[in-house]
Amino acid sequence: MPSLSTKVGLWTRHRMLRRLVGRVAGVVGVLFAVSTLTFLAAHLMPGDPALTILGGAGSHPTRVELLAIDRQYGFDKSLVVQYVTFTGHLLLGNLGTSYILKERVSTIIAQQMGPTFVLTIVSLVLSWVLAVGGTLLTARRNRYTSAFGSGAEIFVAGLPQYWLGIILMVVFAFRLRWFPVEGGTGVAGLVLPALTLAIPLAGFIGQVTRDEFSSVMEQPFVLSARTRGMGDTGVRVRHALRHSILPGITLSGWALGSLFSTAVIVEAVFARQGLGQVLVNAVSQRDIPVVIGVTLLVAVVYVVANLLVDLVYLVADPRLRSAG
Repeated sequence: MPSLSTKVGLWTRHRMLRRLVGRVAGVVGVLFAVSTLTFLAAHLMPGDPALTILGGAGSHPTRVELLAIDRQYGFDKSLVVQYVTFTGHLLLGNLGTSYILKERVSTIIAQQMGPTFVLTIVSLVLSWVLAVGGTLLTARRNRYTSAFGSGAEIFVAGLPQYWLGIILMVVFAFRLRWFPVEGGTGVAGLVLPALTLAIPLAGFIGQVTRDEFSSVMEQPFVLSARTRGMGDTGVRVRHALRHSILPGITLSGWALGSLFSTAVIVEAVFARQGLGQVLVNAVSQRDIPVVIGVTLLVAVVYVVANLLVDLVYLVADPRLRSAG
């Protein structure tokens, strides 16, 4: 007969599996909704896709040529039939072929996603550096320092990335000439786009970290460390900070997806290689398969990042494994 501990272990694993299945089902549902909305939005864009395939607005194809393209790509079918065909191809991993570049959308994305991922990860790391540095330097100090730190976080959290990118470009690229104006490669070309993404996010992370940090600084184990002779810096770094970053880690799941989607916009501001330029060109040229492919990739990154954060918490926190 199984012992009580064995029964509890089986029950806990069953609950974890059920929660995992529920989260995965939620991810699938979100991706299905995003693909549907993206498909509808793309097909509501003005213009004739057949004309786009044959060379755009500057070309003058005959009606026979347009009808041939409509039959080849299924544009002559109803929207419902096109949607069913699109969904079937999507389930097989087929994102279609670019109307303009005449390449598979998956190939185009694979070629350009590297710079976007690098920018996203660097921005996330930089935002944590800024948030943690601001918290350690200003939280639970004197009244004026703490107020300044909190106010600065609120201010930068509200900055629009598009506007901030232009300001950084004008100051540090045009006037000071410290960084390339646009399209820079290497570390120099990465600094301004990464700061554009990292500064507002650092404000959000800093706010949640600061609140938790202030609470932790009043806990008995922090007071005990002080009575043992540990200095203020040691208490802040070794005890308070370690226990106050969990809310920020939770926020990072949302932030990773948000950064990736915003990186597409920032890349366009700085004329940086990556999915940003691909998406801007696809929208302006009505290249529907590429628009849908990039949008779906952004959605995948967003929901997978949040799913991974949920799984980490399920593994790390016994209270979540037994909850619900």
